[in-house]
Amino acid sequence: MVGVTQILCGLSDAGDAYRYTPKATGEKFGIKEGHGPVVVWNCTNTCNLRCRHCYADSKPIQFDEELNTKEAKALIDDLAGLKVPVLLVSGGEPLLRKDLFELINYAAVKGIRTTLSTNGTLIDQETAKAIKAGGVGYVGISIDGMREKNDVFRGAQGSFDKAAAGIRNCLSIGQKVGLRFTISRSNYSEINSVFEFIKEEGIPRVCFYHLAYSGRGSCMADEDITLEEKRQVMDLIIKEAAKLKGKTEILTVDNHADAAYLYLQIKKNYPDQAERALRFLSMNGGNRSGMAIANIDFKGDVHPDQFSQQHHLGSIRERKFSEIWKDPEEPLLSKLRDRKPLLRGRCSDCSWLRICNGNLRVRAEAVSGDFWASDPACYLTDEEIKEGKNDCFVEYH
Repeated sequence: MVGVTQILCGLSDAGDAYRYTPKATGEKFGIKEGHGPVVVWNCTNTCNLRCRHCYADSKPIQFDEELNTKEAKALIDDLAGLKVPVLLVSGGEPLLRKDLFELINYAAVKGIRTTLSTNGTLIDQETAKAIKAGGVGYVGISIDGMREKNDVFRGAQGSFDKAAAGIRNCLSIGQKVGLRFTISRSNYSEINSVFEFIKEEGIPRVCFYHLAYSGRGSCMADEDITLEEKRQVMDLIIKEAAKLKGKTEILTVDNHADAAYLYLQIKKNYPDQAERALRFLSMNGGNRSGMAIANIDFKGDVHPDQFSQQHHLGSIRERKFSEIWKDPEEPLLSKLRDRKPLLRGRCSDCSWLRICNGNLRVRAEAVSGDFWASDPACYLTDEEIKEGKNDCFVEYH
């Protein structure tokens, strides 16, 4: 996750404590020493929509394997003991889980900040009030284009209007909320319109997600935009961030080439801010799947991140998450925590590994079959991947 407004404009956010942490790049088991990772929990696999790119391959049915309330509370107890700072509750559609608010309130009592990732279509005024009453720190609502584009992408007519109403219901009671947009071939031309929508509605945060080839999106490499179009999209996002001057927090997610590209653009166009930008990006450390982020699916299976659910690390029904996460014998976690020597192709020679860390492994695996191959969505030129050799990376403490 690259905080464009933080790097470019200096706008701060609660999440900065997790994204820009001294020694973050050296910490193997969490966001920083003495703390666990941010955990993405797919609390259910049931969903009322049928999104084309869903990494969880959610369906409009009930799944018998779902963790029950007792198991979920035991999980939260374990996460609290591990000092997990954030529990990102996702799905499926989390609001379809009947005990959701009981679990959110339980997490709050245990000192865990919760955030909610939702399609927003079920957030009426009463639900928005319940979310705020539960102490949810942030609600991310997915909109992938304006009305027609979004509804086709999400497989349900009227989903845009319902999601927009969900955002408004959150804003009306002071619940922090933002928009999530996944960039693809079918909707990237909508980004200008999405920025206008953000301005009109007064939405304080937007996250632009690069397409992850996972779940229903595992065969969507052809649905991704070209490398040149990725550069154009980043240019647009940087331009809009500079115009908004911090009024809206803007982040990009799931393509850590954005970090290097953003720095190079700042170095070129805002040279007085370059040193500060590199300092924050160095603390961020790039992709930290298996290090500072983890995933637990609706069945209790543990994965390095939410997009790598084909890689099983264990089940919380057999061992506590904390035991799985800290197991020095777990081969994939050990490799992810010291991945640089394993990376191949352009990634192995890239001078920006300190702020990228090999990008998203699931895309490399989906396209080449090799988990350690170069990420095909990296849009840096051959010249640009060498350019970081001239920049001074410093350990920040």
